[in-house]
Amino acid sequence: MTKNITYKAFGPCAILIEWEPKIDEVILQDIIQFKDKISAVEQDLLQDCIVGYHSLTIVYKESLLNFSKKKAFLKTLYTQNNDDTFNIKYQWEIPVCYDLQFGFDLATVAKHTGYSNQQVIDIHTQNIYTVYFIGFLPGFLYLGGLDPTLHIPRKETPNLHKPKGSVAIGGSQTGVYPQDSPGGWHVIGQTPISFFTPKNTSPCFAKTGDKIQFTPINEKEFSILQNDIKNGNHKLFKKLIHD
Repeated sequence: MTKNITYKAFGPCAILIEWEPKIDEVILQDIIQFKDKISAVEQDLLQDCIVGYHSLTIVYKESLLNFSKKKAFLKTLYTQNNDDTFNIKYQWEIPVCYDLQFGFDLATVAKHTGYSNQQVIDIHTQNIYTVYFIGFLPGFLYLGGLDPTLHIPRKETPNLHKPKGSVAIGGSQTGVYPQDSPGGWHVIGQTPISFFTPKNTSPCFAKTGDKIQFTPINEKEFSILQNDIKNGNHKLFKKLIHD
């Protein structure tokens, strides 16, 4: 449980709850647990609960008539013991082809970091990343855990088109573009895995608090996997993880 949490009215129907402004897994876990408490107690009143790096926005279906009363309620709820709460989380294995036809900015990242192309790939695939929140585009995962040696400023001029599945680095973050879109991050590879499928019950397979690990595949494996996915013959590998 963390201290120094602030509560602010965020329009007529929402409350913005903020933690210390930093990317931190302890803070993330605290946010998730608080979100689960609120969802369990106020389920019928809620429109949405939106997780950020160090914030939680609670959106209600109706206007808040008494912000002070609601704030006091939430502060009390936050302090209640939740030792019996168990959050199911998964670690997802995401295959990525880092060939230069897919990772068209890989050489730029390598030059900036002083590594070879292969060293960039090795470092990128060795780390396990945490899903802090989902935003920007449906299914776009904001991942924490990028090795500091791979940090690179975003492009001064964003590209107008990033192909769906592009795996990229921007600033201190890495992520996957879930659909064709503009973007200013440096693309180092591509995955055939779809991160957003509207027809599914859960359009995005991952959720806040989950883990992601990228695994390298070659061009032939990419093509085979792409075909398997198209024909419905592929299932993502995942394993259950614990707090």
